[in-house]
Amino acid sequence: MKILVIGGGGREHALAWKLRRSAEVEHVWCAPGNAGIAQEAECVGVDVKKLDTLVALGEKLRPDLTVVGPELPLVLGIVDEFERRGLPVVGPSKQAAQLEGSKIFAKEFLLRHGIPTASVHGICDSADDARGALRAVDWPVVIKADGLAAGKGVLVASSLDEATAFIDRLMVDREFGAAGDRVVIEEALAGPELSFIVLTDGEHFIPLAPSRDHKRALDGDKGPNTGGMGAYSSATLLEREAERAILENVVQPTIAAIKREGLRYRGFLYFGLMLTAEGPKVLEFNCRMGDPETQPLVARMDFDLAAALRALATGNLSAVRPAWKPGASICVVMAAAGYPGTPQTGARIDGLADAGNVPGVVVFHAATQRSGDEITVAGGRVLGVTATGGDLATAARACYQAAGKIHFDGAHFRRDIGISSLAVAVAARE
Repeated sequence: MKILVIGGGGREHALAWKLRRSAEVEHVWCAPGNAGIAQEAECVGVDVKKLDTLVALGEKLRPDLTVVGPELPLVLGIVDEFERRGLPVVGPSKQAAQLEGSKIFAKEFLLRHGIPTASVHGICDSADDARGALRAVDWPVVIKADGLAAGKGVLVASSLDEATAFIDRLMVDREFGAAGDRVVIEEALAGPELSFIVLTDGEHFIPLAPSRDHKRALDGDKGPNTGGMGAYSSATLLEREAERAILENVVQPTIAAIKREGLRYRGFLYFGLMLTAEGPKVLEFNCRMGDPETQPLVARMDFDLAAALRALATGNLSAVRPAWKPGASICVVMAAAGYPGTPQTGARIDGLADAGNVPGVVVFHAATQRSGDEITVAGGRVLGVTATGGDLATAARACYQAAGKIHFDGAHFRRDIGISSLAVAVAARE
């Protein structure tokens, strides 16, 4: 197979890395890629925000399979356009991608089909409407921008002042542009979060291993929301009874509702869940693999991802048999100075080879570029240092050992990815 991967972040590096290791893969392109992806694939410069350029690239390359990493091309309708041209592609139709592209679409979908989710205080079209809705809520509340905001359009607000300030940022200052034209205000759920991703053809599904993301910028889940500062997956992350509840009460009803509404879906469906005292509830949908969840997931994959995705894209999901390495995997994101605000770019990155030599470690590039003989910072989330181990503690030690060998001006990363869960597991054993 010749495969095209759309995107240029850590998720796409992890996908290209895994796909390239398939005996069935002859060549991988990545558009636009980055300095790390260039070691695994042929990078092609393209603007992923422009659908016409992606379509032109697909027609030029005629890949045997296209895997779409980021959400924006899916929301713009890349799957519809590629399928119209006979190009096999993994992903939902433009209409189905609104499950991620519009928080309001997703919330109304969940409520319409009785799928467990947070109750709604208001769906608001203006700042005045939103301020009015806030007068009759129990605190805390969650405020979500309707559209795509790179993981930063959500706030858990504990007071009226905090909530109205965020509403002003979204709807008055338009910090995220049209994404903040409408907002959802809903109850804040309590419990541990979980990322649960399935492969689906719109009728049947196959679950992948569960993982957990860490969204806040600072240790202890403090600070502003980010695109994700790290994630982990382990064989012991989810108890069998909890998984059964997720499958029966959330996943199966969602897939059935997708079919019932006639939404064309052939790809990854990501359930962002809160494991509440009342059971699992949906926080959000993503219509693709998560970032950084992809990094620890591919590290644990013990099956041919390329063959699995080809089977999915050609309507043969029943042929897919995922298997997972025992133990655990963890990804720690190293970010640039200024992130999650305006990142400072251009700094030279040292120590990549030394980090990659730590047993069990792979360093995935998220925002890097080559400048002469140097690798430099090109965005906010720069690297995803990823490690596997026999258990979470072993994987974490290797991961942080490797991260300590990498240096660039202003580098920062959380030092507790997976640690709180590890502490809970230890306490439970005692």
